[in-house]
Amino acid sequence: MNEKLEDFMKKSNILAVVGASRDKEKFGYKIFHSLKNSGFKIYPVNPEADEIDGIQAYPSISELPEKPDVVITIVPPTSTEKIVKEVKKLGIKKVWMQPGSESDKAIEYCEKNGIRVAAKMCMVVDGLKKKL
Repeated sequence: MNEKLEDFMKKSNILAVVGASRDKEKFGYKIFHSLKNSGFKIYPVNPEADEIDGIQAYPSISELPEKPDVVITIVPPTSTEKIVKEVKKLGIKKVWMQPGSESDKAIEYCEKNGIRVAAKMCMVVDGLKKKL
């Protein structure tokens, strides 16, 4: 894991939540909703949704109107492994892998490519609520 997790939690960061969901019972919705309500500028990324929680959704990180500072993954590990390659291509420097979306392969890829990574912790429980 990387140093300075506070850098992931700065309110000035633009966040992209890959795996944001319209289903209020899923973590993809709960994480997105909590971060949105905490005042972050945030983009939901979900190829199956037009909008989530009143905010336009995008099919991929590449299609966002601006480059995010932090990409949060709430998808299966095999999807995260593809997303980190897109992150590198776009020059994004921080990825937060929600519990269950991380893989050793994705973490290693980030570390080898100069992408700071947070994993094995929840952005809401360990980030927002503990006020890193």
